[in-house]
Amino acid sequence: MKINKYVSAACLAVALVSVVGCSSTPKQEGTGEYIDDSVITTKVKAAIFNEPTLKVLQINVETFKGVVQLSGFVDSQAAANKAVEVTRTVKGVMSVKNSLVVR
Repeated sequence: MKINKYVSAACLAVALVSVVGCSSTPKQEGTGEYIDDSVITTKVKAAIFNEPTLKVLQINVETFKGVVQLSGFVDSQAAANKAVEVTRTVKGVMSVKNSLVVR
């Protein structure tokens, strides 16, 4: 009887630690959010690649909790604006931070 209580308590403790370990904090994303952000990053890169006026190799894409940051170099301000516009059309993007540099 006592052994069952200890085993139950141990299982509950392991389950609780597992759930808490996968949760997110303001500065760190949880496992599910990381996977979602990876999907968003891939979709944004594909959308930029499919836009003929943009050079995908010059634009870096990073996503954290649905916020996409674009960085790198573009040829004109119009290209930077187009990259932001294309990024905003991707499902799951909450907002876009534009750190693109015109050279």
